[in-house]
Amino acid sequence: MFSLFFTSQLPFQRSTLIGNDETRWTSPVPYVLDQSLDSNAKGVILKALDQFRLKSCIDFKPREAEVFYITIQKLDGCYSYVGRRIAGGQVLSIGSGCDTKAIVEHEILRALGFYHEQSRYDRDDYVRLVRDNILQGNEHNFDKVGSDVSTTHGTLYDYWSVMHYSTDAFTNGNGPTIITIDPKFQNIIGQRLEMSYYDVLELNRLYNCNSTISLNWYCGFSNGTMCRMCCSQSNINWEMVKQVSGGPNSDHSGEIGYFLHVGTATGQEGDTAQLETQRMTPQRDCHIQCLQFYYYHSGNESDTLNIWIREFENEQDLTGTRRLMGQITGSQTSHWRLHHVSLNPSKNFQVVFEAQKGAGRSTGGFSVDDINLYETECPHLSLQIDDFQRVLNTSASGSRIYSSRQYSSEGYAYRFAVIFYKTYFGLFMQLLSGDNDDQLEWPCLGRQMTFQMLDQTPSIQQQMTKQWSFITSGEATRTSKNVNYKCVQVFIDENNQMVYGGPLIGYRSFASLDETQDRDFIKGGTAIFTLNFQEATNHLQVHINMQKHNVHHNNYKKYSNSQKNGGKKDRLLPASPTSKMNNVVSPAVPQLRSLAEFSLINLYSQRSQHNNNLLIFKKALEPGSSVPTVVEWGCVCVGARARLCKRQEKSARRREKEKRE
Repeated sequence: MFSLFFTSQLPFQRSTLIGNDETRWTSPVPYVLDQSLDSNAKGVILKALDQFRLKSCIDFKPREAEVFYITIQKLDGCYSYVGRRIAGGQVLSIGSGCDTKAIVEHEILRALGFYHEQSRYDRDDYVRLVRDNILQGNEHNFDKVGSDVSTTHGTLYDYWSVMHYSTDAFTNGNGPTIITIDPKFQNIIGQRLEMSYYDVLELNRLYNCNSTISLNWYCGFSNGTMCRMCCSQSNINWEMVKQVSGGPNSDHSGEIGYFLHVGTATGQEGDTAQLETQRMTPQRDCHIQCLQFYYYHSGNESDTLNIWIREFENEQDLTGTRRLMGQITGSQTSHWRLHHVSLNPSKNFQVVFEAQKGAGRSTGGFSVDDINLYETECPHLSLQIDDFQRVLNTSASGSRIYSSRQYSSEGYAYRFAVIFYKTYFGLFMQLLSGDNDDQLEWPCLGRQMTFQMLDQTPSIQQQMTKQWSFITSGEATRTSKNVNYKCVQVFIDENNQMVYGGPLIGYRSFASLDETQDRDFIKGGTAIFTLNFQEATNHLQVHINMQKHNVHHNNYKKYSNSQKNGGKKDRLLPASPTSKMNNVVSPAVPQLRSLAEFSLINLYSQRSQHNNNLLIFKKALEPGSSVPTVVEWGCVCVGARARLCKRQEKSARRREKEKRE
């Protein structure tokens, strides 16, 4: 996170780059997504742009008629010029293997004016180069950028920067090329999660602003402050506490901090306590907000926590109109639990947390902590695993934890799975039989699946979450005529319904146990994973339309449009198991694969009546073969295997009957 210096009134100036003001962009930055980009890259790029809006003061917009704009293309590798340099479409390449959030953020930061972190003129105080280990001909990649042409804007050297080379950058195979002076950061440099806190801090200083583009409100109740929230007074009340006798024993951070709690041990059935945020104004016309918070439920299972929004017509409207957006009730929790609520206010609004006492006896209540409200889409599905490290260490290799069955916005049924392999784990999605299958498009191709391991740092602006995405396609699965195809998975769900499951598709090696020790991936013993299931083409068009109507013209200084030729380009190689990232040997990208080898070629639907249940079967023609195979929910059954599917169904029914007896 090392940037060009631009003349401004910042108090942290180190030096001046004379006559170079014109190399800073004016926000919103115009861009074009070139047709050479594949669908997954486009989706990842749009997600990365949302991160800039969420965390910084820089906005982006689809190009209209601007002379200076960024054209994002799929060329050979990952690279960008430094700063605004070229009129008529400045190229930024997201080549094969470069379509990850971190690499896209890296290249955009280059275009916005950042050098690599280890190029800082003060880098020798923080890292040591092992020049004998640098691959011959690549020594120039480790040159410093002098203080006469650059500045740090007063930010600390950042080992966590997404702009930092890794320890093995351009190695000749004889060992590391970069050694950190502080050894605890040796395995941190070169991280490819996302922008760090100091990356964002310097970006805002570079552009002389400190706001964010999209609405972002956070309250962690630090030092007992209420963040301008108000509480009602009734028979039960919200209180600022550090622990509760019935749980929790600490705030969500695990430290001796504050959180809000409402007890339901006293009062009468139906009593309520309300917690109201300040009034807020949506910043984007898309009317998409996500409310994220952690809660702890130690009361009676009939107690409820209702989440409302109250919208106001104008400043004189003191009452507003309430709408119920979400509700939490049921069994007690033993850990803090993450919860998301999708909101869609179009006017000034406030969020209301309403706790209501139920009918039964209670010894606790509801607790709330670390509230974030932001203007991007909520995760479609979350899977929280408590005591995660113990589960990983004690589970047999191949053990699985599934989410409940969910439905996508299009109506596809699916679920989320985590599979443990002792020292690492995989994340997968699985298509399931559902209520809408005879009305859906099959096979389910062209959908973007985005997996995340959540960094549970309280403020979303400081989170560095691990994320991988892919597009479902026939090419994304391994196909062979000689494999022993697995039969359809049959199980009874939580509603006592027979469900058919296809193959698990995702990342077998999403993260290692060592990786989970970084950041706040595990907090209070808990790990949280999320999955987004989106139709790629529609998502892209909707997102671009949102951007066209949500341009924020901030009062930045306008600069000359005179062309500045030249400028350094940052060139990265794609992220793959044998390639270099950032011209750095990268950790292997998790291999996209299916646990059940299968083909999704020439699928079509056929209805069949069986035991008075309408079942949908998919048929496929194996490439190069005239023998049709039966695919039930994408899982291939051949010959005798098809009969095995029926036996599995009967076995599932029998096991469920034995459980009830």
